[in-house]
Amino acid sequence: MSIQTTIKALSDPTRRQILDLLKSGSLSAGQICEKFPVSGAAISKHLSVLKDADLIRDTREGKYIIYELNASVLEEVMLWLTDLKGE
Repeated sequence: MSIQTTIKALSDPTRRQILDLLKSGSLSAGQICEKFPVSGAAISKHLSVLKDADLIRDTREGKYIIYELNASVLEEVMLWLTDLKGE
């Protein structure tokens, strides 16, 4: 995944909030939707952008889709930023 795609996904405050929620553990789409005053369709779009950037992973459990944080991509971005900064 490109850094450009990752940075674009991270640029939205709602998507950053979703990532913050997922750092505590996996959540279903419904559980994520409950935390925001926007439509389920809007959250679905945000989840899609995060998934396309490989920042989250999803698995199907029965009729539910469960989302979890993919920290490895964030680690790659952090390493790139640290290298860019020269530390």
